[in-house]
Amino acid sequence: MPPRVKLVFLSLMVVLFLIPAIALYSELHRRSDIWWTPPSMMVPLAAGTDRVEVYAGDKRLDALLDGGQVQLLTSSGPIVLAKSDIRLRFNNWDRIRGERVAPLLIYGAACGVTALLFLLLLTGRLAYRGERDRVAT
Repeated sequence: MPPRVKLVFLSLMVVLFLIPAIALYSELHRRSDIWWTPPSMMVPLAAGTDRVEVYAGDKRLDALLDGGQVQLLTSSGPIVLAKSDIRLRFNNWDRIRGERVAPLLIYGAACGVTALLFLLLLTGRLAYRGERDRVAT
């Protein structure tokens, strides 16, 4: 293979390797706290009962709040908390983790294939050798 053609193909393989490699790197180095419900979208305690139950001791938190048994100590004195004072933030990492597997595998496979092609081109294993004449019998 002529050196210019080989250089073109090698640089093409490098570029094709960098595309999934950068995507793979950005997926694996994302912040881990972005999967939490944003503070502005926190869920009231009553709306979150399908996903979580909060207990204090042996009693559910909503029962304690109904009975006026939960207080918040402030500088001006204790304040009895109501259900509307309690809000929840959920961590959705468990849902996102399953969705991330397929793209990560595809990016990894693309990196492996392009790295293999790069090495085959670099070592000359994919060089065109021309057709061989058939031997007459």
